[in-house]
Amino acid sequence: MMIPACRLADLPRGEAHRLDIDPPVSVFHTDDGELFAIDDTCTHQDASLADGWLEGREVECPLHASKFDLRTGAVDAPPAKLPVRTHEVVVDEDGMIHVRLSTEAPNLPPCIAARLAGGPA
Repeated sequence: MMIPACRLADLPRGEAHRLDIDPPVSVFHTDDGELFAIDDTCTHQDASLADGWLEGREVECPLHASKFDLRTGAVDAPPAKLPVRTHEVVVDEDGMIHVRLSTEAPNLPPCIAARLAGGPA
């Protein structure tokens, strides 16, 4: 499933654009001009990675400084233990960024997983 995110011209290098879907996904535009899309929620606790710090090909969670590799979703620094999902990014001929969502199950922190499952948060 392809979801339009935003225009490439509207996403400056070093910034992120959050897609308010469930669960949220963010597109990151690195200082080197690369585009990556990952699940926006830190796997440790409910925090938006789009609000974190982008450095090279890593994003640091604003809450407890877990770091995630934008290429693989792998955790590069604790306290998070589980990786985030990565998604394919495609820029069409009109300069629109699209995200093709992963079919893998997301790794969500317990408070979010319970909410999505309809249980107590």
